[in-house]
Amino acid sequence: MSLQVGCPRCAAPVAETGDGGYSCPEHELIAPLWRTTAASYDDFAGHLGRVAGFPTYLPWPLGPGWSVTDFAGVADDQRGRATMTCVSGTSALDGPVDVIVVSEEAGTGLGARIAGLGPTGRVDPGEEVGEGPATVKVRIGSFPVGLWPVSVSGTSGEWDRSVVVGEAEGRWLWIILRPASAILLLRDDWILRDVSETGPQLVALPFGGPAPLW
Repeated sequence: MSLQVGCPRCAAPVAETGDGGYSCPEHELIAPLWRTTAASYDDFAGHLGRVAGFPTYLPWPLGPGWSVTDFAGVADDQRGRATMTCVSGTSALDGPVDVIVVSEEAGTGLGARIAGLGPTGRVDPGEEVGEGPATVKVRIGSFPVGLWPVSVSGTSGEWDRSVVVGEAEGRWLWIILRPASAILLLRDDWILRDVSETGPQLVALPFGGPAPLW
C-alpha cells in the first residue's frame, strides 16, 4: 500500500510528532491526509480500511471509459474525518473531464483546498449553500441531496472548474468538476454510492490514469 501523508488544507510537508500524530508548519497539529500515489485496487482497499466508518462516494455506475484516478482520506488513529475520490473520463462537449467528490466534517478544509479556496483562508463553504432553491440534486441511496454553486471568482484558475456543495448525513458534500463547463453533466438522476459498503463489486472498478492537480 502506498498512501502518502500530508496536510488536508495545504501542500506543506508534515512531520510526525512524538506521540504518533502529525504537524503542519502552516496549520500545526492536524488529522493527516492519506493520498494514493497511483490509483489501484490494493491502495483503494487500504484507503477504505483507514477511513473505516466514513463514507467514500463515487458516481455510480461509472460510464464506459471512465476510471478512478485519485482518492484520499483524512483520518487519525481515532476516526475518519473526510474522503475524496476522482473519476475521469471524456464527454462529447467537454473532452477530458474530472469529477471530484469530497465528503468531510465541518472545519476539515479538504474540499476548500481542492476547490481552490484554500489560499482565501476558507475551510468551509459560505452562506450561499442553502440559499434559495438548489441548483441541482444528486441521490445518495434513496435520498436527494441539494447542491448549490460556490463562487471561485478571484482564485487561481477560476475558469477551469465548477464547484457545488450541499450537506449529506451531517457532513459537507463537495463536487468539483473540471473543466467548468462540465457542470452541465450534473443531473438530478445522478447517483453517488458509498462504496465502502459495496464489497466484491469493487474488484470490477477500473483504476488508473492521470490524477488531477490540487
